[in-house]
Amino acid sequence: MSNVSSRYLRVPALLEQLARTQHPQTLAQLAQRLDLPKTTLMRILQSLVEAGLVVDTPNEKGYVLGPRATLLALATLRSPHFSRTSRAILGQLVQVLGETCNLTTLEGDQIRYLDRVETHHLLRLQLEVGTHVPLHCTASGKLMLASMDADHRRQILDRISLERFTPRTLIDRQQLESELANIRQRGLGVDREEFVLGMVAVAVPVLDAQQNVIAAVACHGPTARVSMEFLLGSVPVLQKAAIAMGRALGDDTMSW
Repeated sequence: MSNVSSRYLRVPALLEQLARTQHPQTLAQLAQRLDLPKTTLMRILQSLVEAGLVVDTPNEKGYVLGPRATLLALATLRSPHFSRTSRAILGQLVQVLGETCNLTTLEGDQIRYLDRVETHHLLRLQLEVGTHVPLHCTASGKLMLASMDADHRRQILDRISLERFTPRTLIDRQQLESELANIRQRGLGVDREEFVLGMVAVAVPVLDAQQNVIAAVACHGPTARVSMEFLLGSVPVLQKAAIAMGRALGDDTMSW
């Protein structure tokens, strides 16, 4: 029975291994880490490539998760159980902080809003769930960039345009890299009116069981009512919510 079980666990183990790393994994690396023969692993990889769950990157001589795997991950984050829990956690945050709070994640080269609870104040930035925003000038986006390994971050920064949205947007690559280094050290992302003039935000990471950053919990508000000092002072509350999100996501994943 254990042999049969291990056979069926090879695919999820392989997908999990690819999800843990942010740069392409070679056949040799995967074979060593999964303790599988290369011939067996190659057959599995070929099937996953055909299914769109894995992508072969010839230029980088390795394998990465494919678009279908991304869709499955997003489906997990949008599942009814997790959505109810996420909405409850964000709702409690809004009650405590009084400002709009969000759950976001990386999707391609952008940030996607997975869930959101609005403040009761009339003056607010309204963004629908499912909206995509840039990486280089948002609190969640910069947090995600800072959390990547150097190779993955360089590849994305080579692809995206550092578009100026406000006079405060960092469009110089070197300045942005310095900012990301600070964010990586502090463990939180900040947006000082870089995406929308008059709006500030702070984001903290949501971690999985392997301590990988899989999402972010963020709070933002208008400078007419909220200061960056207030948001930074709210980080411990945001971090507690992010821990709860990570646990809820783990429970939801186990239910699949």
